[in-house]
Amino acid sequence: MIIIHAHLQVKPDQEQAFLEATKVLIPATRNEEGNISYDLAKSTEREHHYTMIELWKDEAATASHNASAHFQAFVQQAAAFMAAPMNVEVFAGEAVKR
Repeated sequence: MIIIHAHLQVKPDQEQAFLEATKVLIPATRNEEGNISYDLAKSTEREHHYTMIELWKDEAATASHNASAHFQAFVQQAAAFMAAPMNVEVFAGEAVKR
C-alpha cells in the first residue's frame, strides 16, 4: 500500500476556488482503480493549510492517478491557489490487522 500526504498552503483569497476544485478532484479520484481512500483535511493549527491524505493499492495506481485527466486539470489550476510549493510525503505501508 502507498500512503501519500500532500501538504497544501492555500492563498487566503483563493481558498474558496481551491475548495471548489477539490469538489471535482476528490470524487473522481475515489472512483479510480487502485484507490483505497482520498480525503482532504484542514489544519486546526495553520490557517489555509490542507493535507490530502491518500491511500493507494500500489505504485501503478498512483502513476495512473497522476496521469488522469481530473488530476492534470487540478494541477493546471493549482498554481493559482498555492501560497507555497506543495510538500508531498510518500510512504510504503500495510494495514495492521487487529
